[in-house]
Amino acid sequence: MLKRSFDILSSGLGLLLISPILLIVSLAITLSSKGGVFYKQSRVGLNGVNFNILKFRTMFTGSDKKGLLTVGDRDPRVTPIGYYLRKYKLDELPQLINVLIGDMSLVGPRPEVSKYVNLYSKEDRVVLSIKPGITDYASIYFRNENEILNSSSNPEKKYIEEVMPLKLELNKKYIKEKGLLTDVKIIFMTLKSIFHKNENSVT
Repeated sequence: MLKRSFDILSSGLGLLLISPILLIVSLAITLSSKGGVFYKQSRVGLNGVNFNILKFRTMFTGSDKKGLLTVGDRDPRVTPIGYYLRKYKLDELPQLINVLIGDMSLVGPRPEVSKYVNLYSKEDRVVLSIKPGITDYASIYFRNENEILNSSSNPEKKYIEEVMPLKLELNKKYIKEKGLLTDVKIIFMTLKSIFHKNENSVT
């Protein structure tokens, strides 16, 4: 109950405070490329129930049909304005709406698409026992995930065999430590990581 109250208060206040930024970003997306302002994608949430996650559109329309993973610092599918939205995590801001309506929490395991959740072991599915979040330990550790995958000749294989298992371990670490103080710590760690790219500790 305390976590949900914190989510509602924080997301509602956050949306109010950043409304000018949301307006500017929306205008920039509209003027820079064809397509809608927002991008919706089905993700697996609490108890395995799918929901539509909201993001600012950072790719050219139809790009998701060419693959679910974004690879490299300059994926050609990403729009010019989209590069900067991704770099500073501004594309994630609309997820405050997901938090407000109850699909997500501010902090929790990042929600995956069904394709990858179907690969989870029985033990791994414990991460679906709590609401997914906008940020978590894995988001901080793998904030440069695009570049990591770009170093592989088979990005999806590397994601499934190397990145995803470590993400799941970090998700489980959060579940063991979860609490309001942990959430506040992770939020500050996330903000710090956006502007200090060389640090990747989640301790």
